[in-house]
Amino acid sequence: MATVMYRSTRGDSRLVSAAEAIVSGIAADGGLYVPTELPRLTVPPAELAALSYQDLAGQIMSLFLPDFTAAELAAAVQQAYDDKFDTPLIAPLVTHGEVHFLELFHGPTLAFKDMALSILPYLLRLAAEKCGLQEEVVILTATSGDTGKAALEGFADVAGTKIIVFFPEHGVSPVQKRQMVTQTGANTHVVGIEGNFDDAQSGVKAMFTDAQLRRQLQQAGYVFSSANSINVGRLIPQIVYYYSAYLQLVNQGKLQAGQPVNFVVPTGNFGNILAAYYARQLGLPVHKLICASNANKVLFDFFTTGIYDKERPFFVTMSPSMDILVSSNLERLLYHASNEDTAWVKAQMENLGRQGHYRVPETVRAAMSDFVGGYATEEATAKAINSVYRQSGYLIDPHTAVAYAVLQDYLSVSGDTTPTVVVATASPFKFAKDVLEAVAGPQSSEDEFALLFELAAVTGQPVPAAIADLQTKPVLHRTVCKKDDMRRVAAEILQLV
Repeated sequence: MATVMYRSTRGDSRLVSAAEAIVSGIAADGGLYVPTELPRLTVPPAELAALSYQDLAGQIMSLFLPDFTAAELAAAVQQAYDDKFDTPLIAPLVTHGEVHFLELFHGPTLAFKDMALSILPYLLRLAAEKCGLQEEVVILTATSGDTGKAALEGFADVAGTKIIVFFPEHGVSPVQKRQMVTQTGANTHVVGIEGNFDDAQSGVKAMFTDAQLRRQLQQAGYVFSSANSINVGRLIPQIVYYYSAYLQLVNQGKLQAGQPVNFVVPTGNFGNILAAYYARQLGLPVHKLICASNANKVLFDFFTTGIYDKERPFFVTMSPSMDILVSSNLERLLYHASNEDTAWVKAQMENLGRQGHYRVPETVRAAMSDFVGGYATEEATAKAINSVYRQSGYLIDPHTAVAYAVLQDYLSVSGDTTPTVVVATASPFKFAKDVLEAVAGPQSSEDEFALLFELAAVTGQPVPAAIADLQTKPVLHRTVCKKDDMRRVAAEILQLV
């Protein structure tokens, strides 16, 4: 097999190494980097099942990062997946009733973003060295809630970097916001915007492709990179936990090696479920990838009709990390499903920018037949939290509840008997008010932090140490700007003006 290189989804003919793709974050033409070919994992399942999470990560990531040595990757995974996670399994799989939950919230910020953002700083530092980069790397990131804190945590005080995180000022939970605005680190900068996540993401993408800004950065000794899942260095580590989930099912005797599995993934920007798609391309026997949306059901409508339409009402929900109307990583799936037709992908992205929508032909829809769309209303989400808790005493957050509700709908319609894993993306304590009201009824208090401890009292489950003292931490970041002022604020932070 030829060495894996990376190219833009939008047709830039220049091939780059994995290191260059990680440092750049996004291609110069605005496209996303994709591997020139998708590798296959040929190690027998029995051999994989005996590996630790760290060793499994090294095996899988080496296929996508051929310019990183085995020793470099081994060191990176050992430093990333250490005792900052509160379980040696890193991503344990638990079963309640007939449902398997893959817990991805055992890292320092209690969300699945830790799974990739714990290792990205090490990959980026190695990549910068391989590229002979002299400039200081500026991590420029938009967040719908969890990416921001996980990125800040990962890059805080990392030499040779600065990080600027933009988040919707009124579009994240109080705990998510407090996690970000109390972040320490001389190189960290957090900015709230008057707008939603799509506004933040569009503003960040515009800065990446702003030629004048790039020149200013170069003159000042900076270069942009990203911690969003648009960066392949964020996306590739996420493939690992799908393999880990499967192997845990095999080791627990709940699945025979080679037997297919379904994954239900609560989905906003499409990166998490795209990682599952890449796991399938590697050879993991996945039957269906069930894409679970909340009331902002743009992806459900897309998989149902073949039309992607962002021109619709925007809803602020109890699952804010999914409150997204422009799912950036879907562009990568379009590239693969269109038989790598970069001209067509570019045209659809232009249609989305100009007209707010695009339609895919039946050939492309057929190539995405592994995906099934579903969505859950706010009422269904709360009901799912209550149902799981009443049945098993297991507490799930609203994003995981969306996935659970979608799974129940899927099973009732399809009759599919394939073993299925619900991807549990965050601790329920990050969304204490909504979870508490779902299990115990309306609450008179609006104090999210008091409700953390009330949730613990009602359920008998302790408040996670990572957020137990969050309310007493000093607020260090207070900047708020309009969405059209993001470029100016970033320039001021970097002293370009």
